[in-house]
Amino acid sequence: MRAGSLALRLFVSATVVSVCVLLITGFALHQVYRDAVERAFDQRLDVYLKTIVADVANSASGTMPEPTTLGDPLFNFPISGWYWQITRTDGPARQVKTSRSLPEGTLPPLFEREGQADLSGLREGYGKGPADQKLRIVERIVDLGEDGRYAVAVAADSGEIEEEVEAFDRALAVTLAVLGAAFLLTLVFQVLFGLRPLKRMLAALHAVRTGRADRIEGDYPVEIAPLAAEVNALIETNREIVERARTHVGNLAHALKTPISVLQNEAARTASLAPGDALAGKVGEQAEIMKGQVAHHLERARMAARASVVTTVEEVGPIVERLAGTLGKVYRGKGVAVEAEVADGVRFRGERQDLEEILGNLVDNGCKWARSLVEIAVAPVPETPGERAYFEIVIDDDGPGLTPAEQAEALKRGKRLDETVPGSGLGLSIVSELAALYGGRLSLDRSPFGGLRCVVRLPAA
Repeated sequence: MRAGSLALRLFVSATVVSVCVLLITGFALHQVYRDAVERAFDQRLDVYLKTIVADVANSASGTMPEPTTLGDPLFNFPISGWYWQITRTDGPARQVKTSRSLPEGTLPPLFEREGQADLSGLREGYGKGPADQKLRIVERIVDLGEDGRYAVAVAADSGEIEEEVEAFDRALAVTLAVLGAAFLLTLVFQVLFGLRPLKRMLAALHAVRTGRADRIEGDYPVEIAPLAAEVNALIETNREIVERARTHVGNLAHALKTPISVLQNEAARTASLAPGDALAGKVGEQAEIMKGQVAHHLERARMAARASVVTTVEEVGPIVERLAGTLGKVYRGKGVAVEAEVADGVRFRGERQDLEEILGNLVDNGCKWARSLVEIAVAPVPETPGERAYFEIVIDDDGPGLTPAEQAEALKRGKRLDETVPGSGLGLSIVSELAALYGGRLSLDRSPFGGLRCVVRLPAA
């Protein structure tokens, strides 16, 4: 799961929600268990409290009640953590009687605190006892009428409650941690499994882009099946557009060829009948220019139509080797050798005839100007993450070469630097425009052999 990916966003959002739910659940369970432990502890204290209340109710009139034995020796051991206390609250002076386990001080009275007792008059709470103990206290008011009004309290060290709650919290923490880890593993599996159809669609789109497939195939979930159908429809629409463009280009070429040929023929006939006729010469000159312009723009339109939707992939090595062999034979009489070195696995994402045209123009141009050697080197360009893959064709010759100013002029459409070498002058400009249509580029430089270096970058598959 990479940064910024949909899988990471789903995982992080679900993890945050899960952690919040587990924390809330843990806090709720902690509170529920603590309440249950406190109720159980209070029930034990209430048993002693009821015994003392019964003794208070049966005590002699006019005397402070004295509880009988409670059956627990802890009430007799000093600072044992278990205490009882009887407080008379209606006399001119408060009278207090405590258990032997409370040799000094008294228990904090709950009836003086804010808060209502339950229906039976029972109050529950915490207070500070001797030796800074935290006590759990239960207290009940006993009203004997003329015999007095008493607050009876029983207290015990709350450490037992804390120990039970802490043991439960440790077990709860381990349980929730294991549950959270299992949930996260399940979540990772669900995210990866749920997004697998998108990865399959990405692979199918890559296959279409690189020319290994014509359309997206396979069964997809109902949520993304319409997307696959729309992409297939878009591919078909673009393919139809390309075919229509090719048809229109062909029709236009045929429509223009005839009028231009008529103008040229008429100009030539007039010039033969009336030598030196300025009008016939001008018409012939302009008709030839029109013919070149039409050829250039029709070729550009044809290339744009092919490059707009490319689903074919061609191996570069066989094309380069065959072209090098052919041109090597053609220029053998001139003494020019054509050498080629192609890296393994380089493939061109485009039309075969376009690659042949690019190579043919550049290598033929190098052979025309070279003295003895033309070298072709093909290698992939190091990939940049997130960018398209490219490869470069480098063509060097040992001819006279070009100055920087001449290199810029050579790329201009129809510009010729030397009329003594046959050619239309459109080769380099066509290569430059064709490479640009594929998202690449053509650049010129000085060759290590002293001549011209042509470097063309094209998309790789």
